[in-house]
Parts: sequence; structure tokens; C-alpha cells
Amino acid sequence: MTAPAAERPARSGDGSAAPEPRRRFPNAANVRGGALTVFTWAVGLLFVSPALWLVLTAFKEENQAATDPPTLFFTPTLDRFSAVLGSDFAPYLGNSLIATLASTLLVLALGVPAAYALSVAPVERTKDVLFFFISTKMLPVVAVVVPIYVAAAHLSVLDNVWTLVVLYTAMNLPIAVWMLRSFFLEVPTAIVEAARVEGAGLPRILWSVMLPIMVPGIAATALICMIFAWNEFFFAVNLTAAQAATVPVFLTGFVTSEGLFVAQLSAAVVMASLPIVIVGWSAQRQLVRGLSMGAVK
Repeated sequence: MTAPAAERPARSGDGSAAPEPRRRFPNAANVRGGALTVFTWAVGLLFVSPALWLVLTAFKEENQAATDPPTLFFTPTLDRFSAVLGSDFAPYLGNSLIATLASTLLVLALGVPAAYALSVAPVERTKDVLFFFISTKMLPVVAVVVPIYVAAAHLSVLDNVWTLVVLYTAMNLPIAVWMLRSFFLEVPTAIVEAARVEGAGLPRILWSVMLPIMVPGIAATALICMIFAWNEFFFAVNLTAAQAATVPVFLTGFVTSEGLFVAQLSAAVVMASLPIVIVGWSAQRQLVRGLSMGAVK
């Protein structure tokens, strides 16, 4: 009696039984890659979780935001955002926009020529100049706030947003010069030499040759300066009162003797973070290109 066709063992051309197909198991590289992916997602979620919890808290009522253990299931509400908008948030936001945008433009206007000169036409003491720039960041801000306050009081520029513009420009200019110089150094020297052969001077090389190549680096530098200026608190809280106070100063108003309004503070933080998040999201391609300039030759 012959076995059914489905049960007969497969045979090769010479009549011998063919070897059974080997089972494929995931190799070690795939296992390591999958484990690394899971670990990366876990670490990413760990770092993002405080921001996600902040956003969720902004849509809670105050009694839900202060519960222990935290309330996980709730009905979202926009009352906290309405309360923030009704508490004179707009003037603080306007002051932050003026101080951030004006200081960033000044930093770029001063930092681009300085970095260009230090990279394309360096002098004998270039390293000393660069060290002097970065050494200004080594001094604690609290050590200079008193003389700055006295000088601002004598000049009658306390509680003035343009005082913050000057201070934020001085605060971000050293970092901008260092960043821009590193980007200028990554531009191929053959391009500069070709422009010189064609008779272009240093200003023409800067505006017509270097800047179009430097757009990603300039965008990255501008975004870094905007973040530092937008989040600056120490100068703003000590040199302003009511007319020129910025968003970080506004946020301290939710810490009162009556307690901490967690939900309303979370809503204010979300609204205060939106401008920088939107700018960073819209410029993310230029930012990635700028921060990776020179990484791959």
C-alpha cells in the first residue's frame, strides 16, 4: 500500500531523500538591532514624558492637577488657557518677542562679519580674541547684575525692553561667533580662492559666495540664540518691573502665597513654549543641516 502524495518524502533525481529545508532563525544582528530600537524608543519617551505630562496637565481642572496619585482619566477643558489669556499675557509675550527677535538680528549682524574675519582673514592674535569672547561666558551672571543695574538706573533705562535687547545681544554674541566661525571654516577653500581669482574682494566673497552656503549654519545659530534669549530669566526679573517684563517673569506670578496653580501654570508654559517650538519645527531641516556641517567630509 503506497503512502498518499502529501505524506511521501521528497526525493532528489537519483532517488535519495532530499534534505529538509532549514528553518530560518533571526540572526544576532537583527536581534541586536531590534533591542537597540526598543531601547532608543524607551529613552526617548523617558525624556519626552515630562513635556507630555505638562501638556496633559494644562487641560485639567486645578483639583485634578493636584491629586495624588495623579488623575489619568479626565475631561479636557480649555478654561486654564482662557484664564491665562485673560491675565495680561499679551504684553509679556510682546516684550519677549521684541527682545528675542531684535537681539538675534543684532547678534547675526555683528557675529557674521566677526566670524568671517576670524576664519577667512585671521590675524596673529586670533586665538586670543576667540578666548576673550568665550571667557565672557565664564563669569557668573549674578556677579555683574549689580553694576549693570546701577548703570541702567543712572541712564534711566530700567524696565526698558531695549535694555534687555542689548544684554541679550552681549550674552549670545560670543557663542554665535564661535559657532559661525566653525561653519565658515567648513566652506571649501577652493571656492574662496576661485572668487579671489575672479577679482572679488572680501565683502563680495562674504555676501555672494559664503552666505548662500552658510544659510543652514546661520539658521542653526539664530535658533540657538533665540532659545537662549527667550528663556533668559535672571536679567529680566532684576531689571524689569511692569513695562518690560518677559514671559519667564510672567510665569512666576502663578507661585503665590495661596499656593501653586499647577494647571494654570502648565497652560501658561505651553503657550509660552509654542513660539519657539513652531520656529524650531519650521526650521528643523536647516537646523539639522547646520549642526551637522563638517560632520562628514
